[in-house]
Amino acid sequence: FVGYEDLGTATSVAAVAPVAGAEESLVKLEESPFYAEGGGQVADSGVLRWNGSEAEVVDVYRVGGDQALRIRGSAPDTGARVDASVERFGRHATMRNHTATHLLHAALRGRLGTHVRQAGSAVQADKLRFDFTHGAALSEEELRDVEARVNEQIVANMPVRALTTTLDEARRLGAMALFGEKYGDVVRMVQIGDGSFSRELCGGTHVRSTAEIGVFKLTAETSSAA
Repeated sequence: FVGYEDLGTATSVAAVAPVAGAEESLVKLEESPFYAEGGGQVADSGVLRWNGSEAEVVDVYRVGGDQALRIRGSAPDTGARVDASVERFGRHATMRNHTATHLLHAALRGRLGTHVRQAGSAVQADKLRFDFTHGAALSEEELRDVEARVNEQIVANMPVRALTTTLDEARRLGAMALFGEKYGDVVRMVQIGDGSFSRELCGGTHVRSTAEIGVFKLTAETSSAA
């Protein structure tokens, strides 16, 4: 996966397999700019082009530490050189919402207490959903305060950096981790500003500064039972 740095790359096809009952195929690339769905973040879409042909990338599957693209249309041959391009608007919108989930997590803990933990999320281009542990519904005052805390960080235009470090060092720095997730000895840590507001272990894609998010608006809160 080279999609942290590049949204397009020239690469080779390592393997191709048809999808039964569909005009689609699964493709394995040597290098891929496409993010595979994981950590609550949806997969990228985009296109593969080769020798005057092209195919739409409609999904990206995570396979252990690897991935496979689901493409629609004609398929390249194994060994073919292809240009792989991520759909930029959708990716950037998703990145904005993913960084916003980190800000929301930190804002909830700052307002409600450090018992608040992430219990899941859905990060899409058009919206985000953030699941968290707390013993009661939030009051209107709490909701507006959390929203304001997030927007303060956005207006401050804080830099967002992804750092590779050891799991022990990340824990020493107080980085938040997703409960139940298995991490290796080397981890990717996403830090906002100097890390005092937000520092989390995360393999997702993020904007370079919080100002890119725009205005953050909380539109609804429900219990998991609902």
